[in-house]
Amino acid sequence: MFNAEAKMHKEAETIHFGGLNLVLDTSGALWAPEHESLLVADLHFEKASAFAARGVHLPPYDTRSTLMALTSAIRRFQPRRIISLGDSFHDDNARQRMDVECIAQIRALTQAHEFVWITGNHDETPPEDLGGKVVDEFQLDDVVLRHIPTEGLAFAPEISGHLHPVATVARRGRRLRRRCFVSDGERMVMPAFGAFTGGLNVGSQAFEAIFPSRRFNAWLLGRDQVYRFASDKLLAAKR
Repeated sequence: MFNAEAKMHKEAETIHFGGLNLVLDTSGALWAPEHESLLVADLHFEKASAFAARGVHLPPYDTRSTLMALTSAIRRFQPRRIISLGDSFHDDNARQRMDVECIAQIRALTQAHEFVWITGNHDETPPEDLGGKVVDEFQLDDVVLRHIPTEGLAFAPEISGHLHPVATVARRGRRLRRRCFVSDGERMVMPAFGAFTGGLNVGSQAFEAIFPSRRFNAWLLGRDQVYRFASDKLLAAKR
C-alpha cells in the first residue's frame, strides 16, 4: 500500500531514544529490550460498553479484541514487565462492566508478568483487584513514562500517550491515515493500543506545544511494517 519511497525507511522500526534502544511494533506497542519491558498506551477497556450506557451502541467486543492484540505482542516479545501508560480503563466503572473471561485474562497477565498501570485522566483510580502496581509515573533509566505529555522545554526524555496520534500521507493519489508513534527525539507520544480509540492528527494544535519546533518524525503503522515520515512529508490536519 505504501510505495518504494516509504519502504526505504524500513530500518526505522528500531530507534535510539533517551539512551534506550526501542522497537516500534506494528501493533502500537513499544519494546525496550534492555529492560525486558513492553509498553502500551490507551487501552481504554470497556469503551464500547460506556457508549452503550449512553445509548450509542457499538459492538461489545473492544476489551476482548484489545486483550487479543496485547497477548499477541506478549507472545512475540516475551517481556518480563508490561507497562500500560494510562487510560487502560475507559472510566472508573469499566471493571464492573467487564465479562468474567476478560477479568480472568487480565489477572493471568498480571500474575505472569510484572505489570505496571500508570494512571490516566480516564482512570485515576484503576481497579485494585486485577493485580499489578499502580503508579503516576514510571522510569526506565533516564526516560520518564507518563500518561499526559508535558509541554514546552523538555527537562528529561519522556514517553507518553493520551493524544492517540495519527498521521496522514498522500500515496498514489490516495490519502492514507494511520496510527503512529511521533517523536522529536526529546518526547515520544505512543499510538492508542485500544480497539475503539480513534485518533488525533499530529498536525493539529494539540501537538504544537509538545513539539514546538514542528520538526518531528512520525512512524506510521502498516500491516507488516512501520514506516517513518518526517513531519514536512505529512499532510496537514483538516481544520
